[in-house]
Amino acid sequence: MRNFDFDKIIFKPEDIDLSYSPLRKNIDMKTYVLGAFNPGMARLKNGNLILMVRVAEALKNPIQAGEIFCIRKDIKKGYVVDGYKIDDVDVSDPRIFVIKKYLPTPVCAVTSISWILPVEISQDGSEIVKIHYDKIISPQESFQEYGIEDARVSHIDDKYYMTTCSVSSERQCTTLYSSSDGLNYKLEGIILDHQNKDMLLFEGKINDLYYAMTRPLGLLYFTTAKDSIYNPGPSINLSKSKDLLYWKPEDKPFIRANKKYVMLKKIGGGAQPILTPKGWLILFHGVEIKNNSEIYRTYWAILDKNDPTKILHLEMETPLLEANNKLTKDMQEIIYLNNVVFTTGIVESNDNYIVASGELDLCVRITHIPKSKFKI
Repeated sequence: MRNFDFDKIIFKPEDIDLSYSPLRKNIDMKTYVLGAFNPGMARLKNGNLILMVRVAEALKNPIQAGEIFCIRKDIKKGYVVDGYKIDDVDVSDPRIFVIKKYLPTPVCAVTSISWILPVEISQDGSEIVKIHYDKIISPQESFQEYGIEDARVSHIDDKYYMTTCSVSSERQCTTLYSSSDGLNYKLEGIILDHQNKDMLLFEGKINDLYYAMTRPLGLLYFTTAKDSIYNPGPSINLSKSKDLLYWKPEDKPFIRANKKYVMLKKIGGGAQPILTPKGWLILFHGVEIKNNSEIYRTYWAILDKNDPTKILHLEMETPLLEANNKLTKDMQEIIYLNNVVFTTGIVESNDNYIVASGELDLCVRITHIPKSKFKI
């Protein structure tokens, strides 16, 4: 594991005052913060950094009187809890349960719901400046009934654009928000109408077009040829747009899980691509499956400045970041995952890049990574 001079947990579930939660308007059942993690990050005009933190708020006792309950946002009624008989669901994981009557198609419900909390931190990411409870972004449309997840922020032409995953029974889609100051966001609507967990906008236009990394998901994949160098499954793809609303995917896949690298059974985007003197720097995640558990690590690549389909360097062997249990040793009672780091934001700072990650799907980690680590 690599060691960095600055590497710390900056924001934890205990830092959140749930009296400000949007759920308090309707739900009387006790809740808690399951995780405060996977933050989009950008630099505000005052020089401080803004973290758009995903808050997963869960029912403290989801199983009661022979039923398990899930949280849902009803557009007319507000937040509600729906109960399902224990015998009618698979509750092997109390955070997500499968409704048996729909099998073999997996139809799930969740005992938590996610919303976005803006957290302002100092210019170097070392301390919390202000938690902006008055700027919370919570579900407001029917396509967000089960929550808003995993914000990614890109600063383009003096405006902030944030992609999020919106989850509902209608669809699992990517939504776009825009802001002039990085704090007050307007929902622009759905921009990808299929399940896509990692849409990342490049921080700048290329030949007058916006570019984005995407990763479409699905329940069904087709096997690769026996002599193929790639594993089947989701890949990181590229799309381009004239207006950020309507996107044309590139016809060829971009980065795929390669059989040569045994630790990368699955891959997906991480932080927003930023422009460096060497080209576009991208940080992405790779997943190793070991003993039926998933290990998430961060890797990186450099793309051509004028043609991002050209990969100048692809580092899929030595991880840039791994989960660091020394950082979370005082959180043992609330840890429910291990070996997960999920990088979701990056900004430049003198000789370093400040990198924001979700650690263990639980808290926010800030790491200063020297620019010299990205020599090619």
